[in-house]
Amino acid sequence: MIKYEKVLDVSASYDVVVIGSGPAGICAAVAAARRGMKTAIIERYGILGGNLTIGCVGPILGSVAKGTMYDELSSLLLTEDGKTWTGRVHDMEKAKRVVLDFLLNAGVNIYLQTPVIDTFQEAGILTGVLVAQKEGLSVIEGKRFIDATGDGDIAVSAGAPWEFGRDGDRKLQPVTLMYIIENVDDSRAISCYGEDDPVKLGEEKFLDFTARCCSDGRLPENCYCVRLYPTTHPGERLVNTTQVNHINPLKQTEIVKAEAELRHQIDCITNFLRTYVPGYENCRIKTGASTLGVRESRRITGEYILDVEDLRAGRRFDDVIVHKANFVVDIHNPVGGGQEYGLAEVIKPYDIPYRCLIPLNVENLLLAGRCISGTHEAMASFRVMSICMAMGEAAGIAAALSITANVSPRQLNVESIQKELTAKGADLFS
Repeated sequence: MIKYEKVLDVSASYDVVVIGSGPAGICAAVAAARRGMKTAIIERYGILGGNLTIGCVGPILGSVAKGTMYDELSSLLLTEDGKTWTGRVHDMEKAKRVVLDFLLNAGVNIYLQTPVIDTFQEAGILTGVLVAQKEGLSVIEGKRFIDATGDGDIAVSAGAPWEFGRDGDRKLQPVTLMYIIENVDDSRAISCYGEDDPVKLGEEKFLDFTARCCSDGRLPENCYCVRLYPTTHPGERLVNTTQVNHINPLKQTEIVKAEAELRHQIDCITNFLRTYVPGYENCRIKTGASTLGVRESRRITGEYILDVEDLRAGRRFDDVIVHKANFVVDIHNPVGGGQEYGLAEVIKPYDIPYRCLIPLNVENLLLAGRCISGTHEAMASFRVMSICMAMGEAAGIAAALSITANVSPRQLNVESIQKELTAKGADLFS
């Protein structure tokens, strides 16, 4: 053990500090800044956007009730030459500029290549984060913090309790790397959206064909669901097929193991498409994810734990901050290929209550994104980007209102958040 002491400077102080610039973090920061808060967003990579950009994830799946920031941001990403695309994968390179402008135009202070490595608390109240910048280690102080890291890094560092994986064996959904191929002949090439897609290759269902090819070794192990999504550009498909099971994305050695295997899978799957699927004979890799695609890790325990039964019932909550969230319970099999239960479970549109954004044991902190308080099954629905955007916006509004009211986020009257959201046109109660 090495004892190490260093005097740290406070490099900046803000009203609201958002950690993580994925879909939830972007909307949280903009929402807070638009309400007059001095706001910072801290990103560990050199590019903003998370899964919208370097994660190479698309389409923007799921839905929420009208009037949230999802409508605004998705329109910016999917509008080309006056035409708004639906059901297509957005342009990842364009998204890098769109997200940057979205934050800058709101007056958000942006920190890139700035990992957060520790937190500071006083009597359970989060007061600052320790960051590593090119200038060295320093402290960024804040009145409110929003954990949009996906993994719940800030909440855990500050002492919040958390859960991990499915009940019993704590197994997680597999990790992946999504990528885009170009030079596809659209006149002959199929698209395929998932396990229940009936598209055929000749007389056989395409996914039955790929399952046979996986079993005889022509595709990597467990990679029998070959999803091929069209983008906004002709001749392109986003490929969502690679996967590695039994990976803990919180362990460095396992992240590297997964990266190595997934990169080889990309070559194997692309060669398979060239060899066996009409229209893909001359396809080539255009771009791909620059960071591991993690579907599931920590879930922070909050004042309410959203359960799959809430989703099945389409439950409404008095403290609703996201209304009519809707996406299937999309659990990619933790121990094999395909879905855990064969097909994703269709549920009813449901509410996300404010209490899910409030972690236990830590003050001045809100959650946004897939790390909010929910079960393994419920998270498999609310983890998608449209729902994350809506909850990020609500978290940013809550952070700003709690400062104005001089109360902790836990003590904030949720009706004030609801009033702000409905005043801007968000539907919370239909």
